Amino acid sequence: MSPFALAFIAVGVVCITHWIYKWYHPKCNGKLPPGTMGWPLIGETLQFFAKNTSFDIPPFVKKRMERYGPIFRTSLVGRPIIVSTDPELNYLIFQQEGQRFQSWYPDTFTEIFGRENVGSLHGFMYKYLKNMVLNLFGIESLKKMLPEVEESVLKQLHQWTKLDSIELKDSTASMIFNLTAKKLISYDAENSSENLRENFVAFIKGLISFPLNIPGTAYHKCLQGRKRAMTMLKNMLQERRMMPSKQKTDFYDFVLEDLSKEGTLLTEGIALDLMFVLLFASFETTSLALTLAMKFLTDYPLVLQTLTEEHDAILRRRENKDAPLSWSEYKSMTFTFQFINETVRLANIVPGIFRKAMKDFDYNGYTIPAGWGIMVCPPAVHLNPSRYENPLEFNPWRWQGGEINGASKHFMAFGGGMRFCVGTDFTKVQMAVFLHCLVTKYRWQPLKGGNIVRTPGLQFPDGFHIRLAETASAMEAST
Repeated sequence: MSPFALAFIAVGVVCITHWIYKWYHPKCNGKLPPGTMGWPLIGETLQFFAKNTSFDIPPFVKKRMERYGPIFRTSLVGRPIIVSTDPELNYLIFQQEGQRFQSWYPDTFTEIFGRENVGSLHGFMYKYLKNMVLNLFGIESLKKMLPEVEESVLKQLHQWTKLDSIELKDSTASMIFNLTAKKLISYDAENSSENLRENFVAFIKGLISFPLNIPGTAYHKCLQGRKRAMTMLKNMLQERRMMPSKQKTDFYDFVLEDLSKEGTLLTEGIALDLMFVLLFASFETTSLALTLAMKFLTDYPLVLQTLTEEHDAILRRRENKDAPLSWSEYKSMTFTFQFINETVRLANIVPGIFRKAMKDFDYNGYTIPAGWGIMVCPPAVHLNPSRYENPLEFNPWRWQGGEINGASKHFMAFGGGMRFCVGTDFTKVQMAVFLHCLVTKYRWQPLKGGNIVRTPGLQFPDGFHIRLAETASAMEAST
């Protein structure tokens, strides 16, 4: 072998060795939290995505908490990450967004949700989009929307009684998607020549998967589903441009009005990415929560009895028995909101909330370096035995007398800080109305499924199949 070749190999070995050393010993102007970085490039991504079938803290996080404490370092999908299960640090991260931290997600998530998605925007632009969404899903709009939600739920439940079996996750997702798409973009699933939701189904199957973008993988199918859905949304927007509405009836009307303004900050790309995220977040997370809620009602008869009594009492207090659900009745559902909080506490639909350090940040003797990602871990907070007695026990009564709205250091099912989910009230309205219609007019029998898997997001691999029937009192009232 020539001296030149030997020298080239030697330089290559030195460079690789130096790179591997830097991987295992990241630069820090202080003391890094304990932990390991895993294999070069891959990091600990495979362990993070490993399946488990428990409601408990994910094994990936729990093992490292036991070994390193509430704050530790790792590497996921090629990026150095600090994982926080510390409620105090989580609170600081949420409260100091825009100062020391900013919203951030790994590149793979950005590819999925769009480079101009609302989670990647900051400061004034984020607040601008948030206000746009609140125009449609704020409290005043929801008060007007309540009868429409109830009508949609009742129609869907009645249709289900005609079937021998209902798979709840898919059926509730379809119901919620159709309602949300109608409010956002006036999409009518029954009369549309294209099935918009099919593309989201393809998207969802690969959302929480190993980020390998080659044909045949779940991640590749996910990106293809996003591409098709975005093409449909863009075509719809162009059609609406050609035939603008005189009144603002849906979200596209607000978007088109802002796009036409001189000097607007809104772009078509931002608007389409926002629409995509809103459609996905509204139906996927809520359908998971509703499916799990039905599973809990099936497994805990006393909870079902208490919930039913609350909703039957609402009907008994009415002067007009045929009146639609009112906002004051909705707000009176105390146990229902306790039930919803306990459901989403154990569901932990969002396994991690990501931020990025804008500058070095010192906390409890450790330094989080500027540029590092931070993953706040809601399951560790929601299953903390020092806060929740017997945390794996389903117990809606634990919320009795406490705060059941908003976020806190110990409850972040809907996020926290300035990025507290703007769709929280819409989600609770849909869940509460569905439960109201269900327990006052129907009964059900579980058939199969209901088992959960986390990878790390919540899934029902075998679905949850039930048979639905009207109660005798409901049938008498309808005749």
